Amino acid sequence: MFDSLADRLGDIFDRLRRRGALGEAEVGAALREVRVALLEADVALPVVKEFIDKVRARALGAEVLRSVTPGQMVVKIVHDHLVEMLGAEPAPLSLAGNPPVAVMMVGLQGSGKTTTAAKLALRLKSRERKKVLLASLDVQRPAAQEQLAVLAGQAGIEALPQVAGQPPVDIARRAMEAARLGGYDVVVLDTAGRLHVDEALMAELAAVRAATLPHEVLLVADALTGQDAVNIARTFKERAQITGIVLTRIDGDARGGAALSARAVTGCPIKLVGTGEKLDALEVFHPDRIAQRILGMGDVVSLVEKAAESIAEDEAEKLAAKLGQGRFDLDDLAGQLRQMRRMGGIEGLMALLPGVAKVKDQLARANIDQSVIRRQEAIISSMTAAERRNAKLIGASRKRRIAAGSGTTVQDVNRLLKQFKDMGLMMKRVRKLGTKGLARHGLAGALPPGFPTR
Repeated sequence: MFDSLADRLGDIFDRLRRRGALGEAEVGAALREVRVALLEADVALPVVKEFIDKVRARALGAEVLRSVTPGQMVVKIVHDHLVEMLGAEPAPLSLAGNPPVAVMMVGLQGSGKTTTAAKLALRLKSRERKKVLLASLDVQRPAAQEQLAVLAGQAGIEALPQVAGQPPVDIARRAMEAARLGGYDVVVLDTAGRLHVDEALMAELAAVRAATLPHEVLLVADALTGQDAVNIARTFKERAQITGIVLTRIDGDARGGAALSARAVTGCPIKLVGTGEKLDALEVFHPDRIAQRILGMGDVVSLVEKAAESIAEDEAEKLAAKLGQGRFDLDDLAGQLRQMRRMGGIEGLMALLPGVAKVKDQLARANIDQSVIRRQEAIISSMTAAERRNAKLIGASRKRRIAAGSGTTVQDVNRLLKQFKDMGLMMKRVRKLGTKGLARHGLAGALPPGFPTR
């Protein structure tokens, strides 16, 4: 998401930073390019106009034109206004109240509403330790209730049993009663959608809202719909009194205009974003982090949070103890590869690192194979337990067997073993240097002789 916008803005701001001083003409030319970049990214025209006017007013002020680094000051102003446009602070779900608390999911058909309902239920269960009941009120779409029941089973969430012929309002009342009797904290209500907004849909939503008094009414909008997502959000705000927005499929949208426009147009915060197809791919929307990613500053906080979620504390402690004794085997390497894959693989990690956008072309030309992690895991899985504990056992015939078993080549096996050997040498040197030696010589002092450093 935001790839094309980040690329355009990165080029504009690089040119600004190279200038020693900025006048009104230079700032005006840069902001015209920013305006075009935002429009091409599908940001709504009224939002772009307001954004550019605010940035221009500050960018032409004395604090910028007299600054030692005027280009950097302009970038900071754009960053601050991006954060303001996106909502300044993350907007948590409002679940304060006497249980069961109702959360109502609304939106058009095909926006990912049912999957998002299951994702939200799993998030509330795993992150906030809530007991959640899922209920499908969609009696229009064939097998909609069955789909939610299957997703609930995959997430380990209870789903309201179906009763044939029951209308949506009655299903909603039954769900709230079942939740009260069952001691549930939250009821997630998956309402029906239409291919277009119509009176029947809005009347149904109003009736369900009156029957359940939900704490949150979340509009699920597909980021791929671009400008339409903004128009849909405005209509649902006016007619269904939504309290927040969930953007889905942002991983498939390189422009991101819907995210930049929806909050500004409706006044409703973007609360959550769907980042993939898996049920755990639902994240809190952080305006400041998104703004940093758009401007090529990376998102180190999200990177650290991903690491904390993906790395089990007991596994980390065991690995640290083994490294302290100078022991590191292929099972340990496989564990590190699994953790990297859970954190989004090479591409996912690189997207969160500062400055990577500037070397994106070089990385593309380097042709980094994103499947290399899975391939290396397959190679290690094809080894015997003894081979994983002692890589010195792996001779030519064993390499051929491992390559055949993992669907790779002997060259791939050799490459992995070489990487493992280099890691082992580096860890031994780190242990030998100790804390004081590492501080004196730096990381370069721990690298094996001949290890490439540039």
